[in-house]
Amino acid sequence: MVVSTRRTIHQNPELSFREEKTAKLVSEVLRSLDVRVKTKVGGNGVLGFLEGAKPGRVVALRADMDALPLDEMSDVDFRSKVKGVMHACGHDAHVAMLLGAAMLLAKHRNELHGTVKFLFQPAEEAGELGGGAQPMIEDGVMENPKVDYVFGLHIFANYPSRTFALREGALMASSGTFRIRISGPGGHGSAPHETVDPVYVAAQVVTSLQAIPARMIDPVEPLVVSACTIHSGTKSNIIPAEAILEGTLRTLSEVTNRRAKILISQIAKRVSRAFGAKCEVSIVDSNPVTRNDPSVTRKVSRILKTIPETRTVEISPVLAAEDFSRYLQKVPGTYYFLGTHNKSKGSVYPNHSPRFKVDEGVLKYGSLSLALLAFEFGRQ
Repeated sequence: MVVSTRRTIHQNPELSFREEKTAKLVSEVLRSLDVRVKTKVGGNGVLGFLEGAKPGRVVALRADMDALPLDEMSDVDFRSKVKGVMHACGHDAHVAMLLGAAMLLAKHRNELHGTVKFLFQPAEEAGELGGGAQPMIEDGVMENPKVDYVFGLHIFANYPSRTFALREGALMASSGTFRIRISGPGGHGSAPHETVDPVYVAAQVVTSLQAIPARMIDPVEPLVVSACTIHSGTKSNIIPAEAILEGTLRTLSEVTNRRAKILISQIAKRVSRAFGAKCEVSIVDSNPVTRNDPSVTRKVSRILKTIPETRTVEISPVLAAEDFSRYLQKVPGTYYFLGTHNKSKGSVYPNHSPRFKVDEGVLKYGSLSLALLAFEFGRQ
């Protein structure tokens, strides 16, 4: 069931805020398991309730549902049927694994302690637009009954198949988006001395921003400042009147994040001023640091190590970001990875690649891990 469900979702991917068909499929499967369902939670989210026969804690398990704006280039038979949309980050697998966990838990509800909440979340990939976690929280998914623990799992191509990877404390970075608008009187490309060239100034700003991680922040502090887009100009012989830079900021420390934002603004404005250009800077925070509770994560690690044919490893933080961090701000929990790198099955391309491919042999281990966490933490 898990593999076939994953393939159905993979063939019918939906972008952030448009996950209607995926949500409908999720709801139908949950209802078939006699799991109580609430739809349209935080947008297209689905919330499932499974009450065990024995008293215990409330455990929330989360999977994200949205796909990415990519044309699929993988060689699987069940390629995306939707032009320009692909499940290139494994969210189809996340949904399928959580449904598999729901099936296991429903089968053993007479031995289950407490209540399990299944959080099928929209719009994880839309962090710059606020994402899907916060709207679900605002719609009450962590209350009535109040959640005691929350867990989430992400397929990750960097680690070998059947490898669970996690760490205590900061696992993933905070993220923010900066936008820098540089303007000046444009003119003819043959007479740059009569203009203030925002393209040239933008190039100087991009270069100068790299002084922040290289020379202005303690080098032991992880930090990424990446200018990722430059938009300017309309014709090869016209120096334009403005250039717009956009990029991402990633840190593992709130202090470093605040300092880096100040420096981005200062550098962009001072470099622009030096060349006679005007500069406007805006920086929007997307996701906070994904910070795993230490004591909970130690127990999670012990539980994962009991799963046959898998291994569990401690890893260094990664500077990708996740709005699962919003749930971890509310209650203790753990976010962890499941490796899917397998050369023999062609699962070698990274997440977000148009050739990304999941080793489907790992899905049953993901389902089992989520079910075990709900079962064990519900006992407390």
